[in-house]
Amino acid sequence: MTAPLRPARLSLRDLLRVGAIGLRTRRLRAFLSALGIAIGIAAMVSVVGISASSQAEVERRLAALGTNLLTVAPGSTFFGEAATLPDEAPDMIGRIKPVTAVASTGRTSSRVYRSDRIPPAETGGLGVRAASLELPGTVGATVRSGTWLNEATARYPAVVLGSTAARRLGITSPDGGPQVWLGGQWFTVVGILETVPLAPEIDTSALVGWAVAVERLGFDGHPSTVYTRTRDDAVEAVRGVLAATANPKSPNEVKVSRPSDALAAKEATDDAFTGLLLGLGAVALLVGGVGVANTMVISVLERRAEIGLRRSLGATRGHVRTQFLTESLLLAALGGCGGVLLGCLVTGGYAIMQDWPPTVPAWALTGGVLATVVIGGIAGLYPAVRAARLSPTEALATP
Repeated sequence: MTAPLRPARLSLRDLLRVGAIGLRTRRLRAFLSALGIAIGIAAMVSVVGISASSQAEVERRLAALGTNLLTVAPGSTFFGEAATLPDEAPDMIGRIKPVTAVASTGRTSSRVYRSDRIPPAETGGLGVRAASLELPGTVGATVRSGTWLNEATARYPAVVLGSTAARRLGITSPDGGPQVWLGGQWFTVVGILETVPLAPEIDTSALVGWAVAVERLGFDGHPSTVYTRTRDDAVEAVRGVLAATANPKSPNEVKVSRPSDALAAKEATDDAFTGLLLGLGAVALLVGGVGVANTMVISVLERRAEIGLRRSLGATRGHVRTQFLTESLLLAALGGCGGVLLGCLVTGGYAIMQDWPPTVPAWALTGGVLATVVIGGIAGLYPAVRAARLSPTEALATP
């Protein structure tokens, strides 16, 4: 008695070879279909990569600047009027045990101009602030050129310009002792600061010594901002007592903030924009999937004779279905790998141009390839089933 016949099973190697037949014989069409998938994946990977690189840059800057800086500023009184901080607020804050550094600035009513011929209304958005000598070390400011104020120059008409203020005033260097018209008198520029990310108000300010501001500019001596550095493990604890320490009489009239939170908020805004771009990449990926489906449907129509011949030689419906599904998966995977590579190149090039650390999350690479496999499977499922349903006589009889 003879054993019942069983349909042959294709090995993985034979399955890949059979599935690649359509790609080898129709190379241009396969390339264009894979290109649609690649563009969608490249868009998604590059968007995620550029966003991750930007986030890495923010984290690198925060690590360098520190997230332990707190600022204290006057708020409003119960009646809605502008409040003031006590003169001794910086000294009282400095007595908090975890506090490592304290500096302060005070707004004055004076303005700074390049010369005494400029109309008073044309301020350029620049203000004049009295500054304590500890300011650069506390807020992480560095002097681009010249020097910072010291015990001597803080008592005389000397000024240090923020980076934006120097640019708007047209002063590139303190060499030669350039002067600016400040508070109705001439002040000599002794230094120019670099940009201060955690205290952007300093960039648009002309900074003078506390003593000369009181003596020559009519400054009342009340600090408008107190910058406080604390130990990293005590930021929240210090934040909770700063208001009461700065103004024990009216702690509700004190505003306490953390400048690094502004950078985190900016990062959240970037994440929202990244979500929009990812949506566009997903649309491109969907269009690529439609291209794959279209290619496979046409391939089935063009290869009906091949399907009929294979069926007449003993290939089962499962063999035919698996062949076309494998071809669709290979086509999508080819586009996915190319898209991931292209996305990495775009991310690396843009990050290098911006001087960011190139970063592409591993989940984006893995997810990109898996997404193409899913898209390829869905796109090729209907053509594969359609090809498997063709009977040998019907397929061979089709011209």
